[in-house]
Amino acid sequence: MKRTWLKKIRMDRGMTQQELSRKAKINRSFYTQIENGKRNPSPYTAQRIADVLKTDWTYFYTFDCGVSQLNKEEKSDETGRKNHRSA
Repeated sequence: MKRTWLKKIRMDRGMTQQELSRKAKINRSFYTQIENGKRNPSPYTAQRIADVLKTDWTYFYTFDCGVSQLNKEEKSDETGRKNHRSA
């Protein structure tokens, strides 16, 4: 199953697969296979990808991970940062 949520986050961050894989220190073709759902990352690799994308690495292991849930969390985080700045 394709990880459309992963591609969306990567693109929202303005990154190419090459840029992300270089920063996560993994082979680009391996990253492409992960994004396309053909390979599963180890927890260590999932953490490295998530660190680059500034997201939760456990999304790789959540069966029903959806973009709508990620969007809710990002909006919540943005609201928290805005509130923090205004304090």
